[in-house]
Amino acid sequence: MKNILMKFLFLLILIPTLSCAELKVGYVVVEKVLKEAPQTSLSNKRLEKEFKARSEKLKKQMQALQSKEKSYTKNSIEMSKSDRKVALKNLQSAKIDIQRVERELREDIDLRRREEIGKLQIKINKAVEKVAKTEGYDLILYQGVAFANDKVNITDNIIKVLSEKAAN
Repeated sequence: MKNILMKFLFLLILIPTLSCAELKVGYVVVEKVLKEAPQTSLSNKRLEKEFKARSEKLKKQMQALQSKEKSYTKNSIEMSKSDRKVALKNLQSAKIDIQRVERELREDIDLRRREEIGKLQIKINKAVEKVAKTEGYDLILYQGVAFANDKVNITDNIIKVLSEKAAN
């Protein structure tokens, strides 16, 4: 009886080991994919083009404000106290407006960037599925991994699939 129990326990220990040997696991470093995928540079170019006019307008407003500040600094000695007060108030108001426009531009850019990243993540997921099916992976992980050996790192395969999609 003891002998049968020992054999049974040995089999219980051996079965998970045998089933794990057949499991094909891969790991993807998403940050690397997001940096190196050709879709990322295309997305950045789209965003740059989309916000170029607003960025240039903001730069001109900032340059105009700097010019007004220099003029105020140069002419403030000759101004009356009330004129200085009005000019200073106008400068402060212009600064506040520029800061508001700058903040709105940054928020809009961030919002659009998140949208573009969301679209790219969908493409990454499709590329991962394609690699998993074509190369026979049982499990592919993205995050929450304490350690992944380079043998299971398939990031470059994913980037290659994304590059092929970008070329089409």
